[in-house]
Amino acid sequence: MAGGGFTIDAPSNGFDGKITLSVLITCIVAASSGLIFGYDVGISGGVTTMVPFLKKFFPDILKKAAAALVSSLAASKVTATMGRRNTIMLGGAIFLVGAAINGGSENIAMLIFGRILLGFGVGFTTQATPLYLSEIAPPKWRGAFNTGFEFFIGIGVVAANCINYATAKHTWGWRLSLGLAVVPAAVMTIGAFLITDTPSSLVERGHVDQARKALHKIRGSSIDIEPELEELIKWTQIAKSVQQESFLTISERQYRPQLIMAFAIPFFQQLTGINIVAFYTPNLFQSVGLGNNGALLSAIILGLVNLASILVSTIFVDRFGRRFLFILGGILMLICLIAVSALLALVTGVHGTKDISKDNAILVLVLLCFYTAGFASSWGPLAWLIPSEIFPLKIRTTGQSIAVGVQFISLFVLSQTFLTMFCHFKFGAFLFYACWVAVMTLFILFFLPETKGIALESMYIIWGKHWFWKQFVNLEVDKNNLP
Repeated sequence: MAGGGFTIDAPSNGFDGKITLSVLITCIVAASSGLIFGYDVGISGGVTTMVPFLKKFFPDILKKAAAALVSSLAASKVTATMGRRNTIMLGGAIFLVGAAINGGSENIAMLIFGRILLGFGVGFTTQATPLYLSEIAPPKWRGAFNTGFEFFIGIGVVAANCINYATAKHTWGWRLSLGLAVVPAAVMTIGAFLITDTPSSLVERGHVDQARKALHKIRGSSIDIEPELEELIKWTQIAKSVQQESFLTISERQYRPQLIMAFAIPFFQQLTGINIVAFYTPNLFQSVGLGNNGALLSAIILGLVNLASILVSTIFVDRFGRRFLFILGGILMLICLIAVSALLALVTGVHGTKDISKDNAILVLVLLCFYTAGFASSWGPLAWLIPSEIFPLKIRTTGQSIAVGVQFISLFVLSQTFLTMFCHFKFGAFLFYACWVAVMTLFILFFLPETKGIALESMYIIWGKHWFWKQFVNLEVDKNNLP
């Protein structure tokens, strides 16, 4: 295990299993819930450039952001009591209804209500899906399977941008763009009926026989699953025997490393600026001279680069580890952000008063493509993966809800300030994000231990062997008491 510049061998409980057709299909179906998040991000940015939409409505994203935040926090209890799979289904169903209302909106009240439902749907699915993927995948391949969520988010963004591009000139285009969100919502909701819940969740809720069947199905009939099942039962019993109020438990000193990561990782992910760029890409490229169609086309290009780069992460995340991708992606993003800032300062002037040529606008697009590649191979998928795999069972859903909540709060604040920052700071806005990328890369270098290949039940050991976090963790106590 890598931690703060040195390596420690991390333990494994031997329950690696293998990649079966069942676990592959199950994880793909679960990861498809990322479609609704990605589609929502892509559509939101595109419809705000459509004149008919702007004439009819003034979108209020505050209420949707608030709904996503509230639902992600409430989803902690829902995910624990209903299970990961049922929470995914619930989120998909709520999102479907919201999309239908949005597509048929006749007034601002309908639009706002629909957007609130979308927020609740996204909140529930982003809470449950990363946990589902981390719990059901074999530890050896957990990183690769978990990146599937970010990959489907990317597919949703590309699909939304393509639809925006095709419908932008039509007066009814915004209705089709918003209404088609029912398609990914229906796909993931129906698909969730066809998969099993995670063995961890089933044991946690007392369904041991169902957990045994689920393990047989996802690990393969030739694998002896009884030792793994007994391990899950043991940790669940320990968790219940010391169960306290989760939001108080997670604040205990022994969980300080995980709690800080639950805040830092999603907060830093938003400060890379990627979601702001995705949300405002049409507006951004329209402002630098490519016009409406060119702006939407540029967003499609960035989306395709994003998908290709996520696949790179899928291939290497379990081979080279999380830290390697974090650091490499951070360096690439830092270089690109500085280059974009320098280019804009050079061609538009210090005050940003000069027009940018089409050639220079294309050069900005190229740099942002490399920047997107850096993000999509690191902070994109890994910010979902890390919080879902570092918490012990008894506070896992709470930790995930905190991580998702921090992400939505950060996204809302930055989405409300980006355009103002861009208008006032001009090229300096990219330097702002570059500074944060430098900080977060150093944070990863010194404070994030390597988690690849480690069973979830053994994850507590990495903190006790890390040069900094070991002061908070007593391994002799933890190995007997921490679920």
